[in-house]
Formats: sequence, C-alpha cells, structure tokens
Amino acid sequence: MSEPEVLCLGESMVLVAPAPGERLATAREAAIRVAGAESTVAQYLTDLGHRTAWASRVGADPLGEQVLAAIARSGVDVGHVERDGSAPTGVYFKDPSPEGTRVHYYRAGSAASKMTPAYLDSLPLSTARLVHLSGVTPALSDGCAATSTALFARARAAGVLCSFDVNYRAALWSTEQAAGPLLALARQADVVFVGLDEAQHVWGAETAEQVRELVGPGARLVVKDADVGATHFPPGEGPAVFVPANPVEVVEPVGAGDAFAAGYLSAWLRGAEPADRLRLGHRLAAFALGAIEDHADASALRTAEDAR
Repeated sequence: MSEPEVLCLGESMVLVAPAPGERLATAREAAIRVAGAESTVAQYLTDLGHRTAWASRVGADPLGEQVLAAIARSGVDVGHVERDGSAPTGVYFKDPSPEGTRVHYYRAGSAASKMTPAYLDSLPLSTARLVHLSGVTPALSDGCAATSTALFARARAAGVLCSFDVNYRAALWSTEQAAGPLLALARQADVVFVGLDEAQHVWGAETAEQVRELVGPGARLVVKDADVGATHFPPGEGPAVFVPANPVEVVEPVGAGDAFAAGYLSAWLRGAEPADRLRLGHRLAAFALGAIEDHADASALRTAEDAR
C-alpha cells in the first residue's frame, strides 16, 4: 500500500451496546461494534477518496483483532498499529435511556494508553500531508500526553500539517486537568475544531470570537455551535465565515463531530474555500447523525462531491 496522505493517531475500542429499546441492566443480548474518534475520521476520509492510516496500539487479544479488522474493512491502513501482549484492548458500553445515552468505559491500563513518543519512530510522518489528533488521546495517560505533543512537534518539523479536535471528555479528566494541555495542543495545530459548548465548559470562552482570542491567530479555527452552524476563522486577521448547519433528524449523535472534521479536512486538502469546507463538514455530520454506527459508509458522498 502507498504511503498515507493523512495519519490519524488515537485509541479505538470495542463498543458493546444493547438492542434498541433495551437497557444494559436488563439486556440479554448486545451488539459489538468498533469506535474511536481518530479512526472514525480516518474512515470518513477514506470514504471521500483519501489515503489514510490509523496509528495506535491494541491488545494482542480477540478484541484487538476485532478493532483492526473493522477499521481495515473501511480501506484504512492499519499496518502501523502495534499489538501489546501485556495490556488489553479497551472496551466501552452504551446504556441508552429516554434521558440520554450514558457511556461506561473500561479502558484504564489499555494497550493504547501505554503509548510513548518512541512509538512515533515507526510512523511515516515525513511523507504524510496531514496528521490528525483529538483531545481524547492526551487524557489517557502521561505517556499519551507526551506522545500527542511530540506528534505535533515532529510533524511541524517535517512540514506536515497538524489537525486537532479538542473533543473534551469529562469521563477522562476534569476541566482543571484538561484546560492547559488542550489549549497548548490547539496552539500547536494548523487547524482546530472545537464545540462552543466545550470551549465554554473547559476554557470559559462564551463566544466564537472569545475562542479565537484564546487560541490565537496562528491556526484555522472552526467553532461548532451544535445545530446552529459553524464559524471558520482563518489564520491571521482575515474575516470569519459562518455556515449554518443542515436540518437533520438525529438517530445517534455519536460520531457527528468526527464526520464534520473529516468533511472539512477533505475539502481543505482539495483546496476548497472555507465556506465549502464547512458545507462538506455539515453534510458529512448530517449523514452521521442519521446512522447508528460511529462510522457508516459515506462513499456515495464522494461521488456527489466529485460531480460538483
């Protein structure tokens, strides 16, 4: 396989979910799927015609094989993923209810959490156009935090673009723990994605303009405001661009942010203008919101984009 255009690094896990309408406490059967922020971005980018690789670590166990097989079926290169015989593949459970879906993680001590910067030595960083990371990864362990910082430092030294999705997860760390590291990574990146709600929660930034002031002028900043729309701030002092979100009936909200990031990044890599990047982000997010899986095959959208 040729070298990837985009390299996405982060943990993916086995997801266990009861049948629709069931609760974990009483379910007799459950479905097994695979999910992870960065691998979902890689899968959607592959759907849109980009060569992608997902980099991580999994346990040398059947669940690790499940993760690798599911992501590879999407056409993503998993050849750089390490298998660890002494640590397990992470697992999480969804517990749907009328009040919303709760998630229960069993990822402490996982193979992915044991990443260190030395793992980056085996990755094809110098030949990629873009690396993508989310704020989930630095929350997993001190080693993962160091790996995240080193990934961006090495990529920038090699002239490779860096993409960062803030993706704050309260189950992994507190706002006090997360605020500084997430801001530092955002300031290292060439493009930053952040939800306005998480920017308010983690950084106390109440508006998209306040997020821009906090992150600084170096990056292309995309501030997403749920079903309202997204605002793009260019590097430097150029004008902001706002594109409203597409109306959509939500089947499952998980994965929409990763789909949005993939749509934006695909359009950016193809040289599209900011408004068109946001539009493709919204289109892919709307597609994801209508599917149960974190990743549903969006290849048909590529055909539509090619025809535009």
